[in-house]
Amino acid sequence: MAISAAVRPRWNVVKAFMVSSLDVSLAAQLAQSIAPNLHRRAKGVNVTARTFRGHRRSMDQNPKKTTIYDLAKLAGTSAGTVSAVLNGSWKKRRISAQMAQRVQRVADEHGYAVNMQASALRKERSGIIGMVVPIYDNRFFSSITENFERMAREMGYFPITTCTHRDPDLEMRAVRTMLHYQAEYVICTGSTDPDSLHELCAKAGVPTLNLDLPGRRSASVISDNHDGALQLARKLLDDVAGECRMLFVGGEASDHNTKERIRGFMQAHAERGIMVGDEQIVTCGYEAHKARQAMETILASGHESYNAMFINSTISLEGVTQALSQSGQLHHGSRVVGCFDWDPLVAVLRPEIAMVKQDVETMLAELFELIRTGHHVQPRTIEVPPILT
Repeated sequence: MAISAAVRPRWNVVKAFMVSSLDVSLAAQLAQSIAPNLHRRAKGVNVTARTFRGHRRSMDQNPKKTTIYDLAKLAGTSAGTVSAVLNGSWKKRRISAQMAQRVQRVADEHGYAVNMQASALRKERSGIIGMVVPIYDNRFFSSITENFERMAREMGYFPITTCTHRDPDLEMRAVRTMLHYQAEYVICTGSTDPDSLHELCAKAGVPTLNLDLPGRRSASVISDNHDGALQLARKLLDDVAGECRMLFVGGEASDHNTKERIRGFMQAHAERGIMVGDEQIVTCGYEAHKARQAMETILASGHESYNAMFINSTISLEGVTQALSQSGQLHHGSRVVGCFDWDPLVAVLRPEIAMVKQDVETMLAELFELIRTGHHVQPRTIEVPPILT
């Protein structure tokens, strides 16, 4: 908002009473409205903090709903640009990423989703329950999606699912869209930052629950990754004839599930007095091509002494299998292999591969029970035992 020359000398007086940097536009309006008082100061009339607080208190008692035009003014752009950013079409409009981030930040800070929800969401149930998943082309996550949709419909909800490819920006955009569609719950499955998604939804009064990977700020249902890994590592150690040297491949070193599986892997070795070197833990990510590259590097370096392999997902198993096949070592007679994940084709074609099957139906049953009983309100973590096959 433009400030007249008469008021500009007293602009800093008004700013001194600002509560936060978000009140700049408000302060500018007040500066104009109390301009006569500011001019009378020369005649001995002082404008005090009480004058500003009185204006502020009056406006707080009658809060004005934030509009797209307010956001445009605060972001220093047009209403059309704000609309394009909020509906996701800003790239097509050739709006800069910097401007898009500025508009979205202002919208988040002013709770724009909250205002939109308040006028419609609480008047009538939408029946929508949304879920973000990292990938579809994996037995575990495809099973989660299928069972989630079935159970949601059984409870009278309309399920919406979307794949976000482990991309934090895609996750945020997906959840914002679900809020625009007035979702009643958002399920964050394998999300990179579930707490940030929780914070976004909390502004709109929408509960979140976490599945597969836990968060600190909302209820989570996950597999008992430590115990599942412990059982699998014990089996592989039992199956090796003679001294065992086991390789752990796959997963992100920073995520909860991989940390817990490594802890189970290490415990199984410690129980037998077997030392594990750092080189035996290869957390190369979950993507198949990364597991293949990691395995190719290990094979090229001449480290062929591993007679057991603990693979951290079926996606990683795909990459490891490709590398072993190319090197002619796929059917190594003395090597035992286990996978913390399950796939029916692998179970049939390679029954010698020990697998840990995560109990998807029980996990989702626990999640919907939290919703049904209202116990999702407080942060808690439910661990469901996986099944060693």
